[in-house]
Amino acid sequence: MCGIVGYTGTQAAKGILFEGLRRLEYRGYDSAGIALNDNGRLLVRKKIGKLSVLTEDCRKLHSDATTGIGHTRWATHGGVTVTNAHPHVDCRGRLAIVHNGIIENYEALRKDLARKGHKFRSETDTEIIVHLVEENIKKGLLTATRLAAQKLEGAYALVVMERGSDTLIAARMGAPLVIGLGDSAGENFIASDIPALLPFTRSVMFLDEEEIAEVTPAGAKVFLMDGRPLRKAVQKITWDNVSAERGGHKHFMMKEILEQPEAVAKTVGTYIRNGKILFPETAGISDWLAAAPPSRVTFLACGTSFHAAMVAKYEIERYLRLPVETDVASELRYRHAVMTDRELMIAVSQSGETADTLAAVRRYRKKGRKIISICNVVGSTLTRLSDGVVYTLAGPEIGVASTKAFTTQLVSLTLLMLDLGVQLRRLKPAFVKAKLQALMALPAAIRTTLERTAPVINRIARAEFKKNHFLYLGRGPNFPIALEGALKLKEISYIHAEGYASGEMKHGPIALIDDDLPVLSIATADEVYPKVLSNMQEARARGGILIGLSNPKDRRVASLCRHVIEVPKVDPLIQPIVNVIPLQLLAYTIADLRGCDIDQPRNLAKSVTVE
Repeated sequence: MCGIVGYTGTQAAKGILFEGLRRLEYRGYDSAGIALNDNGRLLVRKKIGKLSVLTEDCRKLHSDATTGIGHTRWATHGGVTVTNAHPHVDCRGRLAIVHNGIIENYEALRKDLARKGHKFRSETDTEIIVHLVEENIKKGLLTATRLAAQKLEGAYALVVMERGSDTLIAARMGAPLVIGLGDSAGENFIASDIPALLPFTRSVMFLDEEEIAEVTPAGAKVFLMDGRPLRKAVQKITWDNVSAERGGHKHFMMKEILEQPEAVAKTVGTYIRNGKILFPETAGISDWLAAAPPSRVTFLACGTSFHAAMVAKYEIERYLRLPVETDVASELRYRHAVMTDRELMIAVSQSGETADTLAAVRRYRKKGRKIISICNVVGSTLTRLSDGVVYTLAGPEIGVASTKAFTTQLVSLTLLMLDLGVQLRRLKPAFVKAKLQALMALPAAIRTTLERTAPVINRIARAEFKKNHFLYLGRGPNFPIALEGALKLKEISYIHAEGYASGEMKHGPIALIDDDLPVLSIATADEVYPKVLSNMQEARARGGILIGLSNPKDRRVASLCRHVIEVPKVDPLIQPIVNVIPLQLLAYTIADLRGCDIDQPRNLAKSVTVE
């Protein structure tokens, strides 16, 4: 579950592999390695730790190799050791492989291969794949890899190379893999994610499930696992290189927090035209909705995306009066959910490659349910499985802890709710017009929030960054915002933080409150504002360090709190989007004061492509 890069062409492969891997560091990893086809031999170098360790080790490595593969590993099977790092080689040093995913039947395959005389060096599930390829290598690299892949159960994106050959074989099942077609003749690329390709090409082909590709300097051929050839569409990527760099900021996360006004403006400006919402890729769903309203809306998501879905649940229930379920995809895929006849499924995923979300979507596609995806990555697996797509248009997000991808998800979901309301004739035109105007003003409100709250956040962070526990409270649509604020803090600062519905505080969490516990309460003006104040008074009575998130000049909140963060008062529909901004800033500032690795927090990966 990390980064893959492959290159075959006319240039020195080493530098291209390192540049591609560097652009995949945001995914999180614990070791790195490369394999080069160097003058008829496989040259393999691996190191644990950051990519910089491997780069330094290879600094004096002079190689004319023009074909190679590279990998950054996040340990699943086997500890963090050089031996377990990728690439892995076969018994004779003829083949090398890199792999993302988890092979569920690897133990049985390993025992069978051991009986046939294969020797294993690592504890990984990946190593069995290269030995499976070795079993049939006399039939050619493409056929041998195809036959090996047919025996695998689980998820994989893999690239195999052979000593003395400029051919790379790529195959995928359940984990993303992209082929980059070189802008110059005579070179092509493979990667697990688009940013690795941006310095070299904008023309890509996305491999789909159970597809395999033969990539040479001359081109790329794609086949089904049974050997039948396929025609694949070439897509153009519009992200620019500059957007994938830090732009002078200390961390990508801060850059991306500050990019939110522009990101939201792009989302809003793309989909609101002449006072109407226009989604270019939801026509199929519109036809389905015209027949009858959905009996229920069910959201599928994980992590931060799940919090965005929870906010949307409140909106759809309140304004459209439709029943809504929000399900963690890893639970829905296994539980025996009772589905209604006209269920509308909305899958939310930043990458479009989240393993649990994809598995749940596939399950309910088989049951004939309609699926809309909310996604940031054009051409990702989720979007190809969906009947309709709303792209969030956040651009590349490098920091592992999501910020601008989350806010653009919230905006996209709000627009989707309004669009559904128009199509189902459940919202009055004047209401929709007012909400669209509020969304158009949202980028300015976010910019104001960033400017005005930054100094306050800095003071609060310096006062409280040594605390080891935080409690976040919210009601209504601000409850998932509290969950998201707590998640951001625990992700990047490693502080234990919990988000709770404010009304649940006295059903257990109140036992935690003492004079050493910061309690952040979201108390912007809404219909449950008086209830929130009551919960804050309860926390204050137990000695908690209250941090209030309120609208400007709220004396009642100020009288209860040690610290106050003021955010602009905006339309209630979009107030939660504004409210999350200072929570992102607070998590970032505390993590920075604690000296944490903010862009690549321990044990986390940007895209969770394995179960």
